[in-house]
Amino acid sequence: MSRFSILLGGDVCRTPRLLAQIAGTRVVAADSGIQHAALLDLQPELWVGDFDSVGEELVEAFQHLPREVYPSDKAETDGELAIAAALEMGATSLVLVGAFGGERPDHAYLHLAQAVRYAEEGVPMLLSSGDREGWPLLAGERHVFDYEDGMVFSILGFTDLSSLTVEGAKWPLDAVEVPFGSSLTISNEIQGKLAVTLGQGRAMLFAELLSAREI
Repeated sequence: MSRFSILLGGDVCRTPRLLAQIAGTRVVAADSGIQHAALLDLQPELWVGDFDSVGEELVEAFQHLPREVYPSDKAETDGELAIAAALEMGATSLVLVGAFGGERPDHAYLHLAQAVRYAEEGVPMLLSSGDREGWPLLAGERHVFDYEDGMVFSILGFTDLSSLTVEGAKWPLDAVEVPFGSSLTISNEIQGKLAVTLGQGRAMLFAELLSAREI
């Protein structure tokens, strides 16, 4: 397994959990995501993007870093290009760091959708900002999580969801049907060992980390 961290432009908190998740990974930065390298003590191998969101200070600080430069008028986001570069370099699993928040909510949504797509293609994905996480839920699998009691989580559906079961929660579900756009699976709370099984559909578990702390 070759695990890569992709540095994206969204918000990031330096937390012990995030540092453990990215420890030993190879790193590709996407445009302004390079700003997180120093915060997380990471040394990127490659810097990818059109560099329209990067100030001269960062360009100077990372002038030694190999780059793949693309025109601003392109069909892919910088994050998508960074993911593609990591896969070409042999990545078999990815941590998308800074996948939420930031100035571009459209890019944040795309990161969620791309993570589900790549997970379906056999590339495990974790999305994290340090204090929030996202995990694609593959249909036909029982996903078990190590979160603590009282933590708030949601299941974000990208399609209708069929036979959704949620165990270890304040509001458990037993093989329910969830129409696309329903708020049924928003803001649940962990009570016990959280496990989620999805029969059919595309979805992601989104978790607010209760004890995440910056260091």
